[in-house]
Formats: sequence, C-alpha cells, structure tokens
Amino acid sequence: MLYVVAWPVLGEGDDAALRRLRAQYHPTQADLIGPHFTLVFGAPLEHEARLRATLKAIDRRPFWFMIERIVRHDLYLFAEPFDGAAELIELHETLDPTPMLGAGAAEPFQPHITLGLFARAAEAEQVARIVERQHLPMRGRIEELSLLRREGERLDTLATYRLAA
Repeated sequence: MLYVVAWPVLGEGDDAALRRLRAQYHPTQADLIGPHFTLVFGAPLEHEARLRATLKAIDRRPFWFMIERIVRHDLYLFAEPFDGAAELIELHETLDPTPMLGAGAAEPFQPHITLGLFARAAEAEQVARIVERQHLPMRGRIEELSLLRREGERLDTLATYRLAA
C-alpha cells in the first residue's frame, strides 16, 4: 500500500512530546514512523506513478500549522491542527481527488497526528485532557511531503518532495 505524509517541523520540546506520547500510547506505529499527517492512506501500488507526478507538480510554499486541541475518535487519540488545516486538506484533495484511494473512504478527511490507540474510550479522554493541559498549543511548519510504501511491518520512503520556498 502507498501513503503520502506531510512531515511536521516542530520545536525540540514539542517534537519530543509527540514522539514520547506515540511511543507510550501507539508503540506499534511509533517504532515504524514518527509524528506525521497522512494525506493519502492505503492507496494501491498501481497509483505510484500518478502520486509521484502529482507530488512533483505541487507548487505550494511551506506553511505553518497550530495544534490547539486533542480529540478522541473511537479508541484513537488525535492531535488536530486549526491553523494549517485548510492547507493540509487542499494537499489531500490534490493528491487524492477521489473520495479516497485507499481505506476509510466513508469519512471526510480531517488532518491529524495520531497519538495513541486505547483499549477504552475513557482512558483516551483522560489522556486527552492531560495532553491538552501540558503540551498545547504546538506550532509547527510543513516543508516536506513523502511518498511511502508499506509492506507488512516494513515502511520504505520512495520519494521526498520539498515544498517550494
């Protein structure tokens, strides 16, 4: 499966906090990939050429985002941006113009960084309140997008594209 991610550039403390949260509450993914915004999720391998061409053609400057809230969605905990969300949605729509190339097409795209997966919703809610008090807001910048291929537990970077400065 193919994925396109936007890499957040964060201050050292914010980056460390997100990595620590993911390691504690989402360890299977934290060992595989650091904090990121997924723009294309689980596209078939046959879309690689189109995704590469679209990524290469993106003419967008780097942009800022601000994470101001932590939300629970089912058993997942997400850090969602307010500032910068429109730019991430626009990138998603450019890269994935169909309702979604991959899995999960039923819900509208909401940019987020996954912080954790919990056994119970109440635990996720409790952690959300703590994280909001201790770590928010977080301000960062998106400067690069990467095309990734996942095969089982292996994740390879196929290409990285810097946004035009």
